[in-house]
Amino acid sequence: MVTFFVAFLVSLLVALVLTWRVRERALAWGWLDQVSSSRKVHVRPIPRLGGIGIVGGFFAPLCALFLVDSGVGDQFVSQTSLIIGLFVGGAIIAGLGFYDDLKGAGAKLKFSVQFAVALGLYALGFRIEVLANPFGAELTLGLLSLPLTVLWVVGVINALNLIDGLDGLAGGVAFFGVGTHFLLALMRGDVLLCLLMVSLAGAILGFLVFNFNPASIFMGDTGSMFLGFVLAAVSIKTSSKSGTAVALLVPVMALGLPIMDTLLAMVRRSLLGRPMFSADKEHIHHRLMSRLLLSHRTTVLVLYALCTLFMVTALALHFANSLQSALLLSGVGVVIMVLMRKLGYLDVRHMGAVHQTRHRNLELRSLIRSVTASVRAAGSFQELWSAVRPLAQGLNLSALELRLRRPHEDVNAGVVFESQHPDAGAAAALEVRLDVKEEDALLGALRLVWRDGRAAIDRDEELALEVVADAVAERVGQLVALEAAEPERIIALRR
Repeated sequence: MVTFFVAFLVSLLVALVLTWRVRERALAWGWLDQVSSSRKVHVRPIPRLGGIGIVGGFFAPLCALFLVDSGVGDQFVSQTSLIIGLFVGGAIIAGLGFYDDLKGAGAKLKFSVQFAVALGLYALGFRIEVLANPFGAELTLGLLSLPLTVLWVVGVINALNLIDGLDGLAGGVAFFGVGTHFLLALMRGDVLLCLLMVSLAGAILGFLVFNFNPASIFMGDTGSMFLGFVLAAVSIKTSSKSGTAVALLVPVMALGLPIMDTLLAMVRRSLLGRPMFSADKEHIHHRLMSRLLLSHRTTVLVLYALCTLFMVTALALHFANSLQSALLLSGVGVVIMVLMRKLGYLDVRHMGAVHQTRHRNLELRSLIRSVTASVRAAGSFQELWSAVRPLAQGLNLSALELRLRRPHEDVNAGVVFESQHPDAGAAAALEVRLDVKEEDALLGALRLVWRDGRAAIDRDEELALEVVADAVAERVGQLVALEAAEPERIIALRR
């Protein structure tokens, strides 16, 4: 136990110091999470990259084991596959998150790296080979072991990433998962898994000092994806050493909240015709705030309580027989159904509108794909305007305006393109303006006006327009860079 306490203390102190230093450097260097999207909950720029503190805090006591002569250290060093899997895989995932936080990584790059790491874990012996069935005999997976293991690793990584939407939420959820695995490992006498979990627990708590509401730093994808990776890998080890009656059920229950939120997001987006990897404000924590009118901090505490329920259930499943496991899962299922009904996920009264929303969203996605493709192919500001003009007809706009300027030009300089619908209605105008920004540089604005009587912009249209504004900003930045490199290829426009 002394070794566990020392490891916890070291990881806690390292995470505290690293998170504090990263926060100071992020403020000095402008590594901030800007309030540039309607999806953001925070109202001011907040430093990101706090996940560096979690990563450093987790690895610090483990690295110390290579230098200290101890029985636990000897056991750890002898586990070559465990060391390679956690150190190499963790470093790759943390590096991917760091790149995404700084530069932005597309879905293809993220999933390519995550799947590669998951395959590497499988090759090292991290495998799910049995599925629990509390209502009967367990299922041996055979050839299905590989795809399920890979999907589990990738799924948990992204589940923690998706739930990172409120101050202290992802870290707290991960901490409950860590606590579950620590207690299970302690009861089995698994010293190495206990060591891994106390190291991660200390790192999470050291970060949460700065991240609990009101947060002064965010973990970013560096932290959320790394936490998901470690928990996914440890969950596989936990399931492989559990009784077959509960194999994989315990880790699934330990990570019940992020898994449930991810599944709801997939079903919701599929039914409504939204892109599977698009962001929205319909996650469980968003609905607790909007439908039950809970404050930011109260919402997080309610979700901590839900995590406690999942944690207790996971521990109980470890000792339960098949009948008891079935009863436990049925009880948790009832609690989840009541919660889902309270949050409006099971409201059948709106099923008729779902089909209409899906049809409209599919048309909207087709329009946005076409517009963004044309934007990325534009060779001048004039062609950029031609690329975005289909928005006017597709969204029934009465007016569409695009202002563009180069970063070195005065704020009133640049060019203005405008289109007016000749048959605009007489209703009061609804005007929406989206800044065209690359990093902190303002490159223009997209202005849209409706006169069809609507009082607010549709949520799906709002998210789609943000995608267009981002694409325009990216292309304007490229055109400006091209102009600087080869000015003779750029034809200036008159204002």
